[in-house]
Amino acid sequence: MILTQTYLEKLGSDQILNLAEFIVTENFNHHSNQILPKDYRKDVRSIYDEEVTYYNNSEIYVTKDCIGSILGAIRVLRWNYVDTLPLQKIFRINPLLCINQTNINNIFHIGRFAIKKGVRDINLFKQLMVCAIAPVCQHKDNIVFAECDGKLLRILSLLGIKATIIGKSIDYLGSETIPIVMAYDGLIDFYNKNKSLASVRKSTPQVESSRLPKSVVFNTPAYNYSLV
Repeated sequence: MILTQTYLEKLGSDQILNLAEFIVTENFNHHSNQILPKDYRKDVRSIYDEEVTYYNNSEIYVTKDCIGSILGAIRVLRWNYVDTLPLQKIFRINPLLCINQTNINNIFHIGRFAIKKGVRDINLFKQLMVCAIAPVCQHKDNIVFAECDGKLLRILSLLGIKATIIGKSIDYLGSETIPIVMAYDGLIDFYNKNKSLASVRKSTPQVESSRLPKSVVFNTPAYNYSLV
């Protein structure tokens, strides 16, 4: 059962391992019939290490229920041109060669998006997306890269978010993953319509648990998607 009372929180560095476990488990539970590969903890460790590296330049948002369990997560990173983006690591794509705009202010990356199984509230999706694109929407010359599966790409389009595919899809964490880029003009309408949904509270330190979430994707087929 998913509790209906929820809150939006900006995640602290002490909870990055929880985030990594949530992301990996969600992906494999949905795309591999809830069967985790024997070496899935390598993926957890890889994501954890990557997010620790990014942390000073990123913001991680989670929606939690009243007992503190994660229901949804997303991360936005302002690229420093030094750290290796997932786009480079997974797809071998140079972000600087994918930019068609003449003037660029800041380059962002959105990832680590996941929703827990049983959550059917589309507003939770909108809430997390608003948090992620908020810094992108602060300047008309900002752009943002992401890697997402086909279902998420269709949902983005239905919600009025415009994305451009910049490479061939690959299999990653159990699903077909597609590299995309989004510009200010393709995000600002969605942001303005939904920004009232985002009210964030600060994360409070907590003891990390070694216990993994049991199930972390939507039951409704249209809402089963992920940003890695």
